Amino acid sequence: MLLVEGFYLLIVLIAIVRIVHDTRSVTKTLAYLLLVIFIPVLGMIFYFSFGINYRKRKIYSKKLKIDESFKADFQKRVVAYHENLTKLDLPVFRENRELISLLSHANVGGSRVLENSEVRILQNGEAFFPVLIEEMRQAKKHIHMQSYIYEDDEIGNQLKEVMIAKAKEGVEVRLLYDDFGSMRIRRGLVKELLQNGVQAFPFNRIRIIGLANRLNYRNHRKIVVIDGMTSFVGGINVADKYINKGGEALYWRDTHLMIRGYSSMSLQQIFLADWNFCAGSNITVNHHYFPLNEPLNPNQSAKLVQVTASGPDSDLPNILYAVIQAVNKAKKEILITTPYYIPDTSLQEALIIAALSSIKVKLLVPERGDSFFVTLASQSYFEELLAAGVKIYLYKKGFVHAKTFVIDRQIASVGTANMDARSFDLNFEVSAIVYDNDVAEELARDFFNDIQHAEELDLREWLRRPKWIVFLERVVRLFSPFM
Repeated sequence: MLLVEGFYLLIVLIAIVRIVHDTRSVTKTLAYLLLVIFIPVLGMIFYFSFGINYRKRKIYSKKLKIDESFKADFQKRVVAYHENLTKLDLPVFRENRELISLLSHANVGGSRVLENSEVRILQNGEAFFPVLIEEMRQAKKHIHMQSYIYEDDEIGNQLKEVMIAKAKEGVEVRLLYDDFGSMRIRRGLVKELLQNGVQAFPFNRIRIIGLANRLNYRNHRKIVVIDGMTSFVGGINVADKYINKGGEALYWRDTHLMIRGYSSMSLQQIFLADWNFCAGSNITVNHHYFPLNEPLNPNQSAKLVQVTASGPDSDLPNILYAVIQAVNKAKKEILITTPYYIPDTSLQEALIIAALSSIKVKLLVPERGDSFFVTLASQSYFEELLAAGVKIYLYKKGFVHAKTFVIDRQIASVGTANMDARSFDLNFEVSAIVYDNDVAEELARDFFNDIQHAEELDLREWLRRPKWIVFLERVVRLFSPFM
């Protein structure tokens, strides 16, 4: 018995040292320490399953090597275009120098600002899928699709038929899906794609060994790249529920972005790095996938976009840093839409500071999320925000799933990352930062249209909530680092 207790104590001490050494967030460090010390055995199992930072370890070491060599080749080819833009001394570079420099830094992914002829906001699945299908039908060289959720339903099968038809025409078609989020297509739909010339692979196939880690680190990216120059990114997965057909079905409010131009190649680089890792391929940077030898003609009307990605394959939480830097840059207005708001301390304080500095800060979240505990955790942060002057709106028309922000009607962001710890630190995510007044104005209009279907919270009413609910929110908040 003493031997068993001594062995367990040794394991606990090793875990404590590892937690303190490996965990970046103080909040997470304390949470894991409490779990390991006060919940015997179960706390240890939880930490070793979900808590270890796998950024530089085990299953991601291969991906990191692939990414670095791939990224180096890609960066050589785009840096010249980025420098041509900066030499023009466009106002957008002067006004957003800090954010652009941050995301261009090698430690934060080395993302470059590139020009595009078109950047279009697509609201909900009913706007997104028809445009996507039309662009896919026009593909001449390749179609690359990546989705967290891909359902074997009407729209899933419609896209399947388009992919098969294009593959039979000789177009290269690749589908990358998350093995957890898209588990229903593993046998039937994927098998049919493979039989008809479409290449399809799961990201991080779920097996019994390493199950918890593979569930914990999910590929939440939604990317489509067609012929290297047309792309889509945003919150919409491949599922019928994103298409609002009326009736009694839950209204699903989401936002996607279509990009036509050179920023599509930034999304291409992210997709192919993920693909090489999952499929065991060795696709390199070449003109077939990256038509970079076409001349650039930067001008005042170009839509400038900077794509950034983050996840266990990045050294730093790049998207979180982008959000905080954008918030810190704001002079007049910050508009944020997110289905989940469970921020770390730095983001929460940045918004509070902005509101206290007379900047209009508005946050739109669902009235009811798809998880009771996540909703409670999210609500536990509201009192501090309301007290500082942040306006919080609860969307009542349905479920708002968009992940967007607008800063001063000058910068707009559409991506896959929620405002929570999971998206910023655990999931593989991607966001497009658009430096364009017209796009920012349109996204701002969408925001104000959405809050017409929302209830604004009142601080005095919020403080009158039953004490047991407040207590429950604070208890659940203790577990927010794990959500």
